[in-house]
Amino acid sequence: TMARFWQAPQLLLAIFMALVAHTYQVRKKTFLSVGEVSASDPYVTTTMQYLSDDFNKKNNDKYNFRIVRLLKVQKQITDHMEFHVNMEMRRTTCQKLETTNCSFQEGELYKQIECFYSVFVVPWFEKYKILNKNCTDD
Repeated sequence: TMARFWQAPQLLLAIFMALVAHTYQVRKKTFLSVGEVSASDPYVTTTMQYLSDDFNKKNNDKYNFRIVRLLKVQKQITDHMEFHVNMEMRRTTCQKLETTNCSFQEGELYKQIECFYSVFVVPWFEKYKILNKNCTDD
């Protein structure tokens, strides 16, 4: 009768919705990619510049720090791009407003730290947001 007639489309709709939900979840996973990227990648270069500037702006040290070495850079892509960066930074001879001819401090003022950053990046708009930062004194 009439009641049975309405049950079939509802069942089909339920199956359809379940399929859509499943496809969406599967698709969400395929968009996810994680891989190491080269330090010479132009997006990495601009992101490192941003991180370096941000670090020096927020750091209370009298001297600027500069990146010595990138230990590892991973790019993670979901619905946006993130860089996960491990790097070493060292104190330079330049004070806050000086940016040229900065050599590294030696002797008593020598200081090296290791930092891990997670950064949300929209490179083509030069938009960055630090999601996580963890620096340890060496």
